[in-house]
Amino acid sequence: MRWYDSKSPHTRAYEEHVLPGRINSTVSDVHMKEDPGYEAVMGITERRIASGVNREDMNRPDITGIDEIALKKGHNNSVTIITSYSDGRAKILGVVGGREKQTAEDFLSGIPERLRTGDRVVCCDMYEGYINAAGEVFGNKVIIVADRFHVAESYRKDSGSLRKQEMKRLKKELPEKEYGKLKGAMRALRKKDSELRSDGREIPRRLFRHSPLLKIGYELCDELTSIFNKPLSKGKAEREIGVWVEPVGLFGLTCFRKFLSTLKKRMEEISNYFIERQTGGFVEGFNNRIKVIKRRCYGIFNVRHSAAG
Repeated sequence: MRWYDSKSPHTRAYEEHVLPGRINSTVSDVHMKEDPGYEAVMGITERRIASGVNREDMNRPDITGIDEIALKKGHNNSVTIITSYSDGRAKILGVVGGREKQTAEDFLSGIPERLRTGDRVVCCDMYEGYINAAGEVFGNKVIIVADRFHVAESYRKDSGSLRKQEMKRLKKELPEKEYGKLKGAMRALRKKDSELRSDGREIPRRLFRHSPLLKIGYELCDELTSIFNKPLSKGKAEREIGVWVEPVGLFGLTCFRKFLSTLKKRMEEISNYFIERQTGGFVEGFNNRIKVIKRRCYGIFNVRHSAAG
């Protein structure tokens, strides 16, 4: 019969009335407002919201993004989010438990051929499991790009470790009053000089007078960012990045050792950004929406519910 489903204790009209209440609300919120029972609200949600993606209704993506989020604190509690981007819109392709290469590869292999043939770019972080999975499935048919914002996060994290090291040294060496003048250095260093007030600009200058090595480290970070902002070809970008590496060794900036290792291993994927200048910004935006839902629900522990959300 059209007015109810055989497995439901409620009419379709009532379920359609209750379901919009789930928007920006938890199951408990709806239960308290409508009083159908917690399990009843969950049942309505399960019946009315698809727990998977109907790929037959999807357009061929221009870009596929791969990233991970943690469902809860602790190790081994991550899921992989595969997202597509086409016609200016991001859509979720799937949510896969864990972040192993084989799991991601199995999912990508299961994407229908008609959707895979439209892909130009696969964008992900520098985790080799995702990069290798995309390479196994797509081969040379797509450009695999290491997202530039994850690249920036990597080298800025290294410069941050240098700042911590130098601040620790200065705390021991400087008089307490002089060290106190460096308060707010971390906040000031995260902003451009033009974004700081006149009194705020003096903090990094004072810090750099005490630590010339830190000044060089932060200048190198800004130089690398400026390379990514230039309209360069892939080959030209690789040459400029190669030139950027030289002073790192010359000044003995060991803080960048980890990034240099990544650069040596993943230069191909990092420099692929300059071919079409595609980023995983749409992936991060989508993942932030999932994180908001997760916080609103005090955690999502069922992967199927992540996909439905």
